[in-house]
Amino acid sequence: TQNTVKILCHIFKYMVYKILWEDYIMKNFFKVFAGIMLAGLVLCACSSQNTASSSSSDGSGASKDVQQSSDSVSKDESGKVSEKNDSGSSGDKAAKDLSGTTLKVVATSDKYVKLFDEFKKQTGADVEFLSMSSGEVLSRAKAEGKPMADVWFGGGLDAFMAAKDDGMLELYKSPNAEDIPDQYKDADGAWVAKGITVAGFLVNDSVLEEKGLAVPKTWKDLEDEKYKGEIIMSDPSISGTNYAVIKGLLDFYGEEKGWEYIEKLNSNIAFYGKRGKDPQEKTTAGEFGIGIIPVDKSAFDAAEDNKLSVVYPEDALPWVPEGTAIFKGSDNLEAAKAFIDFMLTKEAQELIAELDGKDTAQIVKPGVKGLSLGLPKDKLIKQDLSTFGSSREKVLEKFKEIAKDKVEK
Repeated sequence: TQNTVKILCHIFKYMVYKILWEDYIMKNFFKVFAGIMLAGLVLCACSSQNTASSSSSDGSGASKDVQQSSDSVSKDESGKVSEKNDSGSSGDKAAKDLSGTTLKVVATSDKYVKLFDEFKKQTGADVEFLSMSSGEVLSRAKAEGKPMADVWFGGGLDAFMAAKDDGMLELYKSPNAEDIPDQYKDADGAWVAKGITVAGFLVNDSVLEEKGLAVPKTWKDLEDEKYKGEIIMSDPSISGTNYAVIKGLLDFYGEEKGWEYIEKLNSNIAFYGKRGKDPQEKTTAGEFGIGIIPVDKSAFDAAEDNKLSVVYPEDALPWVPEGTAIFKGSDNLEAAKAFIDFMLTKEAQELIAELDGKDTAQIVKPGVKGLSLGLPKDKLIKQDLSTFGSSREKVLEKFKEIAKDKVEK
């Protein structure tokens, strides 16, 4: 367009030159006048077109800049925990840029690598973790007298409550925990649950069938002496899930009848495993007919692969919130708080539900769906969570008196 204007300008100048020098204007006045007017109109048209084009270019550029800015925000928000998600505004606090820092986590399992990778993707922080049961974490932290990590991720609530009483936990109330029901978070901010664990039975049908035993359907069934030597559970001082079993059954039956039941159950248990996963692994291997386990998708997968059965006890379902917390004296408090914020977002909760293989009834974050494992929510025991931590030592001491030498060293 600019080249066209230049050419027309040269033509116009040449015509004026010819007119002035050859006195053509006087001889052909009307023709010259028409030619000049025509040239002027062409120049105006070209000039208008050029201006319009420039304006259009500037306008589209501005529009493009706005779009790029919008896209940049969108990308930034999708790259971090944002205040918006596909389902609308979640109100969750956004993640910080923590590039160059390292977060140390102690978790109940190594299955959370995907979650830690997502945290790194959103914040830039590296994550180092080790796997350990909640009872082991509590014992080791007490023995060492210093924080063993920045974040404690997962494990039975009893250990977290005991840790709070011992002054081992940082108090932090994440803004992303505001919609978590009160029963799943500490009033002072010492811990917040990432979900709940539910206990049930894993049954090796072949072992029971070989011995002519029926598949147990209730906790009461397990006190029958015909199951003597066929039941395995983990040491409740190590396993948060199995502490929840003991404490839950005490709440279900009442203190006196509860301990009577536990004594009968103990008579049928050969020994108490020192690892939380012992019941599932040893039942799957055919060493026992019945394992008392945390029921999740991995249990159903093991059952399908090994011709086992998963049983939600029909009379009662013991359960326990799985805690998360920040250790007091954390070396990276900023990253630890950022992780708790991240962990409580809708997106992270959905990922945790997937990794934990949880039924929707085990999710504590409103609006987050889990799997459909058939968990009968109405069978969850009405437990006194306020005494989960304060009663821990007393309950475990009584249990040791009953179990005696059946607890693995």
